Amino acid sequence: MPKQISALELDLVCSLIARHPEGVGVEGLHSALGAGPSRRTLQRRLAALVEARRIRSMGEARATRYVLFDQPATLARLSEIAPENQLRSPVAAYPASGFAITLSPEGQVIRAQVSQPRQERKPVGYQIEFLEQYYPNHTAYLPESLRLQLHSMGRSPAWQMPAGTFARDILNRLLIDLSWASSQLEGNTYSWLDTERLIAHGQVADGKDALETQMILNHKAAIEYLVHNSEQVGINPETIVALHALLADGLMTDPLTVGRLRNIPVGIGGSVYQPLAMPQGIEELFGIVLQMADEIEDSFEQSFFLMVHLPYLQAFEDVNKRVSRLAANIPLIRHNLCPLTFLDVPQQLYVDALLGVYELNRVELLRDVYVAAYHRSCQQYAATRREMAQPDTFRMRYRLALTEIIRAIIQRNLAVNEQTIRLHFPASVAEADRSRFMTLVQEEFKTLHAGNAIRFGIRPLEFVGWQGRVG
Repeated sequence: MPKQISALELDLVCSLIARHPEGVGVEGLHSALGAGPSRRTLQRRLAALVEARRIRSMGEARATRYVLFDQPATLARLSEIAPENQLRSPVAAYPASGFAITLSPEGQVIRAQVSQPRQERKPVGYQIEFLEQYYPNHTAYLPESLRLQLHSMGRSPAWQMPAGTFARDILNRLLIDLSWASSQLEGNTYSWLDTERLIAHGQVADGKDALETQMILNHKAAIEYLVHNSEQVGINPETIVALHALLADGLMTDPLTVGRLRNIPVGIGGSVYQPLAMPQGIEELFGIVLQMADEIEDSFEQSFFLMVHLPYLQAFEDVNKRVSRLAANIPLIRHNLCPLTFLDVPQQLYVDALLGVYELNRVELLRDVYVAAYHRSCQQYAATRREMAQPDTFRMRYRLALTEIIRAIIQRNLAVNEQTIRLHFPASVAEADRSRFMTLVQEEFKTLHAGNAIRFGIRPLEFVGWQGRVG
C-alpha cells in the first residue's frame, strides 16, 4: 500500500507554488525544498494536488509548470497554517541572542503549526509507528549531503587520536559553554560569566536560586563523565541512566527517581502530546531506541536520532531534554568531532522544534535548529582547532617501531648515527619509508632528554647513564 501523503506535506508544496503566480517547474520546487523529499516523491505530491484540483499544470514534459488552481482560496487556506510573511522569508532572526537561522520550508510550516493556540491543536499520544519507520543506516533524518557538510565543519586536528582527545583538549571551555547553554534552554538565568565563576572557582552567583546553581554543577559533572570516560561510555542504557543520575541529582522531588526510568504518567507543559504511560512499555522502548541508535554508523545521524527519540519517549520523570542534549554529544566526543554546545539557541525556537516532534512526528524544524547550532559551535571552537598542532600521521603509524629503535640504541649504549640506525631498522618499517624514518629517528633524538625519555620506556637514570657513556 502506498504511503499516505500528509496534509502538511501537500500544504508545503502549495506554499511554494504560491510564491510563483507565473508558475514553477519541478526543478524549481525541488531546489526550494533543499534537503527535502526526492524528485519522485515530489512528483507524487504534485500529482495528488492536481487530482485534488488544488493546483494545475501548464505545458508539457520538461516545460511543465504548476500554478495554484484557485489562487485566492488556496492562499487563504495556507494563511491559516503559516502567515504570509513566514512563507516568504526563510530567515528567522533572534536579535536578543544574535542567533540567526535559515528555516527550511518544512520547518516554517511546522513552526507555524505548533504556534497555534493549544486548544486548536489535536491531542496525540506516543506513536510507535514513528520509531518503526526508521531503519538504521537505511533511513536518514540528515541527508547524506548534509552529513558530509557537518563532518567537514566538525573535523578536529585530533580526528585520528584516541576517543575523547579533542574534548579533553578543550574541556575547560566546553564545561562552561555547554553547561551554560543547555541550562539556559531550561530557563536558567545564570549568565555565561556567572557560569564561568561557578565552574572555574566555585563562586555562586548572587541572587540566584539554589536549583539553578545545582543545574549548572550537574551539567559540569555529566560532561566530565562523558569526556573522562569517552572510551568506555556508549549508546546504551547504562550510560544514559548515568547521565540522568548526574543531571537530575538534587533536582527531583523524589530522590528515588534519579537515575531510574519513570513508572508514572507525565505531561508536557504547553503541548497536546501525552507520552506513553505504561512502565513496561517505557522500559522496552528505551532499550529499543538505544539499540537502534547504537546501530547507526554515522556520528551525526546517531547524534540527531538521540535528540529526536529520547525526548519523545520521555523515559524519565523529568530532565529528559537535558539528557538528550548531552547524549547527542556522545558520538561527537568519541570521534573527536567538535561538540554541540547549543550556544545562543533561542529557547522558544528549540521548544517549537521539539513540539514538532511530539505533536507532528516531524523532524525538519529540529534539524534546522541542530544544523544552525552545530555551525555556531564550530565557529566557537575554530580558533582552538587552529591552535592545536596537526598530528604527524607518519609518526603515529610508526610509533611502535620508533620506540623499539630508540630503546635498542640507548640500552645497548650505541652512538646515534646513520649506520647505527640502519643496523637497527625494525622489520615493520617499509622499504619505501626508511629514508623518512631515518630522519624521524634523528629528529627524535635531538629533543630527547631525561624528562621525556619515559615515553619510550627509558627511565631518567638509564638515559643519563647512556648519555654519559656516548658523550
